[in-house]
Parts: sequence; C-alpha cells; structure tokens
Amino acid sequence: MLSDGKAGDEAQCLGVAERLGLSPVVRRVKPRAPYVWLMPWGPVDPAEAPGKPHSPIAPPWPDIVIASGRRTVAYLRRIRKESGGRTLTIFLKDPSTGADTAETIWVPLHDKLRGENVLATLTSPHRISPERLAEARARTPAWLQPGRITAGVLLGGNSRNHRFTDQNITEFVARLASIAASGAHLVVTPSRRTPSALGAAIRDLCAAYDGFFWDGAGDNPYLAILAHADHFIVTADSVNMLGEAAATGKPIHLYTPSGGHTKISSFVSGLERHGAVRALSGALETWSYEPLDATPAIAVAVAKAYAARRGAPGETI
Repeated sequence: MLSDGKAGDEAQCLGVAERLGLSPVVRRVKPRAPYVWLMPWGPVDPAEAPGKPHSPIAPPWPDIVIASGRRTVAYLRRIRKESGGRTLTIFLKDPSTGADTAETIWVPLHDKLRGENVLATLTSPHRISPERLAEARARTPAWLQPGRITAGVLLGGNSRNHRFTDQNITEFVARLASIAASGAHLVVTPSRRTPSALGAAIRDLCAAYDGFFWDGAGDNPYLAILAHADHFIVTADSVNMLGEAAATGKPIHLYTPSGGHTKISSFVSGLERHGAVRALSGALETWSYEPLDATPAIAVAVAKAYAARRGAPGETI
C-alpha cells in the first residue's frame, strides 16, 4: 500500500485491503523539493527510486498495490513500469493524470473522471465494516448511559473549504444545548481541526449536561460512538465522517459551517436523496434508511480485476 502519510487516504486504502481479506504492508513516500512540487505529473524523487537504500518501492514487486494521495502517483506509475505490468495497480480518488494511471481507479461520484476502469460511488471506502461495528457493540464503553438516547457528535473543524465563525460556534452550540436539555446524552469526539473556541464551548456544554467529551486521553471513542449512538450529529466539513456514519443506517443530523464547495454540496445532496442526512435543528428526529457502504463494491472491483489477470490475490502492499 502506498501513502503520502495522510490519515484519511491511508484509511481508505486499508479499508479496501481489509475487505479483500489482505494484510497490507504500508509504504510511505516522502519526495523532496523540487520533485514534490511536480506531483502528481513529475517523476519519482531519485533518492526514493528503486535501488536506493531508503526507497519505498523495490522488488520483488507485489501482486497488488493500492495507493492514494497525489504524491504517490509517480511511484505507482514507476511500479507499473518496473514490474512489467505484473503488479496490479489500484488508485483511490482522482489521480489528476487520467484514467490510464492505474488498472483500477475509484472516485467519488462528485468527481468528473470516468472510464471503463473507473468505479464511481457516492461514499468513500473506509474501515467501518459490519464486523468491526459488531465487535464494538459487544463492548460497553464507560460513557454509555443505558436508558438515555445517545447523540454521537462527530466534530470536525476548519478546513480548506469550511470555517467555523463566531456566529457558527454560537449557533451550533445552541442547537446542541437544546438537544442536551431534552435529555439526550451528548458523546463528542473532536478532530485535530476543531477550533479551540468550539472545542471549549462544547466541552463546557458536556460538563453542564453530564455529556462526554473526549479529551485525547486513552483510545479514541470514534468507533464505539458509531456502534452505540442512536443519532449522529456531524459537521459538513468532513466527507469521511459523513460517509462512515452513513454506513450505520442511523439518522445523521448535519451542521454546515461557513463556506463550502460544490463537490461537498453534491455529496451532501446525494446523502439527502438517499435519506441519510437532514439539517441539524434543536431537536432529534428519528428516521431510517438503507446503510451506505461502497467499500465492498470497490473491493469486488479490485478482486475481479485481479482474477482477470491471474486468480486469487495474495500478499499486497
């Protein structure tokens, strides 16, 4: 598996590999300037080329390589060339270099790339499988309060496209306060992008209403929240969190901070049409929908591409 170190990209690759029943070896690329400036169109950094002491790509070439992240594109192309086409190359998301970059490519529906080897789905691949959710449900977290409605708050933050203004923070916290005052138990996991003012306001709110706010100590309760919560409150800046919550079939209450992007709006519209998402108000509504999980379909596409070449997949990177 090839990665440039971004956690979101790695999670997508791991999700596909795990659905295939594989245990991938993770190789991270770290191209230097000026080569990194030329990505994804330029060449591999010569210091990381095959044969160099610290190269992330070297023979023996694996059966399958799954990659994501623009910095991995040149390395994936190099593996394809050096292996003589023996290695099946998979790329997740639009590589920006065309559909012939890899044998199989996955993109979200809101991206424009299409081709015979391109699979497009509404949600992204992830590691939130039914098996992992079932395992998490079998364990009772200390914060769970039986008899109370649990509202899992998957808290994002400022991003390239969204920003929490002071007005957004006031509005969002007020809606959470209304939900907490109704008796719902707030269970919150923030992200690295959560602004300090937003995190502090929600932490105080949880303290006032006997909620739970993960402070970074111990294991991240993210998976446990997905498994145990009755409702989700998710901020629109995170496509990954929205897609993972949609895999549960539970109601998703969406808060959209300032800003936005047409691709994210298109994604949210798709979730709304499916019945997964409604705008966050000051009360929890209950509804159901068919869980959304594109990961199995993406894994099947990879398995079919591999089977068309040589049979059942073996070890992968």
